[in-house]
Amino acid sequence: MIDFPELTNDTFLRAAHGEEVEHVPVWCMRQAGRYLPEFRESRAGKDFFETCRSPEACCELTLQPLRRFPLDAAIIFSDILVVPQALGMDVQMTPGKGPTFQEPLKEPEDLQRLRAKVDVDAELGYVFRAITLTRHKLEGKVPLIGFSGAPWTLMSYMIEGGGSVTQSKAKRWLYRHPEASHRLLQLLTDVIVEYLLGQVKAGAQALQVFESHAGCLGPVQFKEFALPYLRDIAMRVKGKLKESGLDNVPMIVFAKDGHYALEDLSQSYYEVVGLDWTIDPCLARKRTGGSVSLQGNMDPCALYATKERISEIVKRMVEAFGTRGYIANLGHGLYPDMDPESVGAFVDAVHTHSRQLAKRV
Repeated sequence: MIDFPELTNDTFLRAAHGEEVEHVPVWCMRQAGRYLPEFRESRAGKDFFETCRSPEACCELTLQPLRRFPLDAAIIFSDILVVPQALGMDVQMTPGKGPTFQEPLKEPEDLQRLRAKVDVDAELGYVFRAITLTRHKLEGKVPLIGFSGAPWTLMSYMIEGGGSVTQSKAKRWLYRHPEASHRLLQLLTDVIVEYLLGQVKAGAQALQVFESHAGCLGPVQFKEFALPYLRDIAMRVKGKLKESGLDNVPMIVFAKDGHYALEDLSQSYYEVVGLDWTIDPCLARKRTGGSVSLQGNMDPCALYATKERISEIVKRMVEAFGTRGYIANLGHGLYPDMDPESVGAFVDAVHTHSRQLAKRV
């Protein structure tokens, strides 16, 4: 095991395990992002994926929001699409357009273009090095979260060739080529398991799996093409950590717009279920039966409100979720045009209101 500085703020980890906390922990998806002037300055004129491949650059970008805000967790700066790259696909980040695959998968025979076996240390070692460096540089202030995209979400990018509103090309595969779809999903699952394990070995203290495109699937397709692989990832990662003699780390599953699957997600071996802003916190608690911690779920656009209004919204949210088994976050990532001061107001409001509430409970 690598000798890391001792953790001084474990509030996030305790909340993930459903333990009592003095205040609700808070972090933000895309907290290392373009809304920060220092992020834009660091990234100016540099290729996105080149930045992802530089441990020093990723470490710096991960730490930037921690210097501004009293966040309770850091999340390593990287991208979910490094996994398709590890499988041999060419992905570029096109300014103004987003991720672009030069040759997306069109028919099942295209699966032959993918690497059948991926050496994650060789292909994704730069992420592991970034995690180890960042753990040291964090000096034990807060835990570091590692992450991966989920199989269905990655599959949809690989077939669509980029972002898509309908995911119709990818969903065409599910209906027309179900066997090939399962082959691809299994291949992705196998790589993701090794990738997440590598992140923990490198120093990640929690893991989040992003199923960003859950909303394009209905309950039937989700149960066939997403849920089994999400469960498999959690079970295998936990099993392999135990075999390796490593500590179990809390795992978070975030299936955006997947509230139709809340009950299933809460029984999928993840300690935490992330929620977007379209679900009522009290209803989410009821439907998950108190079996998991919950994370979320303020509408990111609420950050366009005044600081006073943000404080009111946060107060209502914290009261609805309660202070136990709860991690405050947004229901999606921060947008580039958001004011860092509003993010600071959000973080402070979570701490202030949850401290007051915890005293009353």
